[in-house]
Amino acid sequence: MGDYRAPLFVAWQLTNRCRCACLPCCEESGPGRGTRQGGSWSGELSKKESLRIARDCVVCGVAYVAFGGGEPMEVPHFWDILEILSKGGVCIKIETNAESLTRAQARRLARLGVSSVQVSLDGPTALDHERQRPGGSFKGALSAVRLLVSEGVGPEVVFIPTKLNVGLAAQVYRLAARAGARVLATGPLMRLGRAGAAWDRLAPSATEWARAVKALKAEAAAIKDGPKLSIYPWGIQQEIRTRLERPHAMVLIVPDGKVKLLNALPFAPGDLRRHSLAEAWTRVLKAWQDPKVRRFCRKVVTDPALLVHANECWPEA
Repeated sequence: MGDYRAPLFVAWQLTNRCRCACLPCCEESGPGRGTRQGGSWSGELSKKESLRIARDCVVCGVAYVAFGGGEPMEVPHFWDILEILSKGGVCIKIETNAESLTRAQARRLARLGVSSVQVSLDGPTALDHERQRPGGSFKGALSAVRLLVSEGVGPEVVFIPTKLNVGLAAQVYRLAARAGARVLATGPLMRLGRAGAAWDRLAPSATEWARAVKALKAEAAAIKDGPKLSIYPWGIQQEIRTRLERPHAMVLIVPDGKVKLLNALPFAPGDLRRHSLAEAWTRVLKAWQDPKVRRFCRKVVTDPALLVHANECWPEA
């Protein structure tokens, strides 16, 4: 990462607001969460601030920006940000429930050349999906996948495994294949946010997850021209262990403009309300070498209770 004057990849949480209150949400997003309670951030970036950051991404040569949240597509200036990035040659990924997606919006995503639109489907039926995603709509999410396919935007279906649905993984793959999805992406449940708080109740066992992976691979082998199967290999503690020794050239921007090292770590050495992206990147590089950061990373690998701090923003390493 030290070879680059700016991050190659920016993960940008535009908002903490969302109509859904999903049980495994890493960010604890939900209705009325535009201002995070507890002080991690006191207010979301304004349109002016957000557009300045988007232009900064272009100037710095950022290759890829991924939007999450909360629900990024409900931010009023979402499309203005996308226009700046697209015109600047930046690849774009969007993680969305897409439940209110219109045909005009799907066409606009296609025109902007958005490279990845991820829509979660956590079960093959409304009952299965919606019990894991309170406030969500199975019908809306599935319709959005089909709409994106019809407009030439190859969507990616995301499946989050919990005790509630881990045995349904292969059925979700079949549903994604029938809908025309380009990819089905999944991985171990991350012990963050709501999932972390309810870990004993939500987390599938290693045996259950291994069985789901085997079923997914068998299903993908059996369906000709089905979605590409993308299974992330690591849990969050393995991710931290790996990034400690080999940090990747990325930053995470949270809704109030703080710049974090990783979604599982509380350290936020940059603040895009005070720093340029290049300045924040320099601070991130230094933070990864800070003894306090390295000690915390080593501790959290063996003590997952420390992950309770993941969504906090500690201003200095």
